[in-house]
Amino acid sequence: MVWAPEGSAARPVADGTTLEVLRALESGPRGLVEERAEERLARYGENTFPGRRPAPWPRRLARGLRDPFTAVLLCLGLVSAAVAGWGTACVIAVLVTVSCVLRATGEHRADRAAAGLRDLVAATATVRRRATETSPPTARELPVDQLVPGDVVLLAPGDLVPADLRLLRATGLTVHEAALTGESAPVTKTAAQAPAGGAGDIAATGPYDALTRPDLCLQGSGVVSGTGVGVVTATGAGTVLSGALPRGGAEQRRLPRPFERSVNGIAWTLVRFMLCTAPLVLVAGALLRGRGVETLPFAVAVAVGLTPEMLPVVVTTVLARGAALLARGGEAVVRRLPALHDLGAIDVLCVDKTGTLTRDRPVVACAVDADGRDDPAVLRWAAVNALWTLHLAELPAPDALDEAILDADEAAAEAPDDDTAGLDGVAALPYGPGRRLATAVVSRPGAGSYGNVRALDSARAPRGGHTLVVKGAPEDVLALCALADGDRARLVRRADGLAADGLRVLAVARAERPARSRPYTPADERDLTFVGFVGLRDALAPTAAEALTVLARRGVTVKVLTGDHPGTAARACRDLGLEPGEVVTGDRIDCLAEPELARLAARTTVFARCAPEHKARVVRALRAGGRTTGFLGDGVNDLAALGSADVGICPREGVDVAREAADVVLASKDLTALDRAIVAGRRSTGNIASYLRITLSSNLGNVIAMLVAGLLLPFLPMLPAQVLVQNLCFDAAQLALAFDRPEASAHRRPAVLRPRALLRFVTVFGLLNAVADLATFGVLALTVRGPAEEVFHAGWFTENLLTQALVILLLRPGRAVRRAPRAIRAAAAALAVVGVLLPLSPLGPALGMAVPPPLCSGLLAVVLGLYGAGLAAAARRHQPPPPKSLPPPPSPNPPPSPQPPPPEKSSELKSDPV
Repeated sequence: MVWAPEGSAARPVADGTTLEVLRALESGPRGLVEERAEERLARYGENTFPGRRPAPWPRRLARGLRDPFTAVLLCLGLVSAAVAGWGTACVIAVLVTVSCVLRATGEHRADRAAAGLRDLVAATATVRRRATETSPPTARELPVDQLVPGDVVLLAPGDLVPADLRLLRATGLTVHEAALTGESAPVTKTAAQAPAGGAGDIAATGPYDALTRPDLCLQGSGVVSGTGVGVVTATGAGTVLSGALPRGGAEQRRLPRPFERSVNGIAWTLVRFMLCTAPLVLVAGALLRGRGVETLPFAVAVAVGLTPEMLPVVVTTVLARGAALLARGGEAVVRRLPALHDLGAIDVLCVDKTGTLTRDRPVVACAVDADGRDDPAVLRWAAVNALWTLHLAELPAPDALDEAILDADEAAAEAPDDDTAGLDGVAALPYGPGRRLATAVVSRPGAGSYGNVRALDSARAPRGGHTLVVKGAPEDVLALCALADGDRARLVRRADGLAADGLRVLAVARAERPARSRPYTPADERDLTFVGFVGLRDALAPTAAEALTVLARRGVTVKVLTGDHPGTAARACRDLGLEPGEVVTGDRIDCLAEPELARLAARTTVFARCAPEHKARVVRALRAGGRTTGFLGDGVNDLAALGSADVGICPREGVDVAREAADVVLASKDLTALDRAIVAGRRSTGNIASYLRITLSSNLGNVIAMLVAGLLLPFLPMLPAQVLVQNLCFDAAQLALAFDRPEASAHRRPAVLRPRALLRFVTVFGLLNAVADLATFGVLALTVRGPAEEVFHAGWFTENLLTQALVILLLRPGRAVRRAPRAIRAAAAALAVVGVLLPLSPLGPALGMAVPPPLCSGLLAVVLGLYGAGLAAAARRHQPPPPKSLPPPPSPNPPPSPQPPPPEKSSELKSDPV
């Protein structure tokens, strides 16, 4: 069974010899003929990730109607049209249309920006093709999207594997598969055929099992060292990268996100109020005043007055503006607008270790002798081995461990001795399949140096002799050393201790031999003298420590989910100042039920040896425990977790399928970029919360006053047209809240729209507003004599707009009026001007309003002054408690303080906006 091009894409079938694969693909080692390659390109399509098909504009607009507030507005618009309230119905129709257009436009821009990111990752591949059947093959660079099944691709260090390949030849080939598996260590690949019946049948066992085959190089991996030649077996949608679907994430997609939960809770609260308010107005009018159907328009106007009509527009504007600022600054692309709110609400961030907290390369952590003491000579002998193995074995590039050793030796070396000849390489026996050590043979014509590798202990060796320098796996090297059994066992325990501390351990040994001309073989690697151990760890990302500290200050708990070794993961966390605690492995996760896993996930920081299913289960367990969870991943093995999280986050360098599955695409893997995106999300949520507090408080006060006035007055307290004009003025002014700038303290905690906290706030300030309105009624009753409905309407209209202007200025959280943005102050001033001048203008009589007497205006000014003072005092008391002052920024050298435990649902968190 082979990878055969049938249908519209190459279909994965395994267990075949190299010859069978080439025959099925109708190809050969010399490559395809150009004409046949063009035919296959037309048949299979370009080698690009299929991605999500952009939704058409009608569907984008229809999706906006699923918003609960939009649905409520539509219902009110239909009722208004039914009772001939065409003005209200038209205004509602305009608001709904604007909201849907803004949301659809924002998502369209996000899709275009995300599509543009693919061009930044585009590359070429070296392909062997022929002009005709009889022409000799030539190697040339070809765009990756032009590859077809059967193409022969040449691989070299630094190349990205452009498609799924079956290797025809490999020389020292190692590839980095962190994007696919999460493993930071390079994987050796060979052209040897995979054993039949094992993990070979990819179609049956699933795409992740293809990663265990040494004869396959999959799209998304990168060449670290060595060279290789492979035949393309799958492109485009047929690759393992494109076909790897998240397991267990689909059911989680149906669960509501934080934004949906918050908005739905607030929407249903308002729906209950409206369903009670309109019938109450009708019944009260009929029982107390003998009014009938003529009260229906006023009842609908009251219901509309309670509804924050501008909420869909304001929410969409706030989120679209925040997403646009992030995209304009090159920091992130928000693909789903509500994800910006969810990003500001996360209190747990799950990240992969490789590429996020650490770089994709190792560094030397220690070089110790047999007694465990630091010894620079151990590192220098290891560098001798790495240098001459590279030169004499004709490897195209050193592997990652040798590179790290040479870099560390260069950094530690003193000025070379120019009066010596140095060490000369004689022979090298490199690593190979089944061979876990490498030997370099050097000669000693005299004491000296070679570059930064200095001659060592030259007095111990005869001039002109050969020295064998051996480096490799501790157990293999120690088996070749001349050691007593007790000493060998002690050294094995020491190596195990270093490995348990999260280090990759190499043993170094050497032996002196007389000079000779015949070749060296592995049989000469005997009776070695043990030199010491070299321990290597993953290089830390430069900004990871600082970013972890900042995230901890912002109330975000970081958890590490990696496929790497437990000791390696724990060591990286400790180096970054993140206390790992007990490391939980995937085997233990398999043994736990969901409730047990939820309790374990809440107190665990590091999960290691995680398969994709394990990562998704941990994320779901955290969500089940009430945590708002974000997941940052960039590989195929992260797809399930990206789909299970409240917010899926992927860096630009991630594989295509991960970027398509993510809600937010970061400009880089740098966690500081994610911190800026979280701040933008919290700023947007704070602006939405301010709008809700201000609007609902004012609306509730007006509704209460309308109900009381409707029961006590022989006429309607405000005509439907006046209610409509008042709402339009207030709604227009509230758009300025989308440009508010919450103070820095609002960014230090997760920001969530909490319906219960909002209801408490609105109740307090709504009653305060109602008291001001009732005081206005008292002033009007005392100063206006006779049947003066027009004066009453004008006085209450003016008082309403002035109190709403005060609410806009004073209910903004944590800032003085003079520090409000210019847009906020201008909107409040314009609202006040309209409230004062409209009754005096020619439009006043047309709307049924007359100029109030001077005494009435003076008393209304007193009421407004008292209301403003009371509002400011109440606002100070209901501000959330200020967070503790931040410590000074950390130094770039010392590690940060340990990660704090996950925050409980404390009263401080509950007091977040809203």
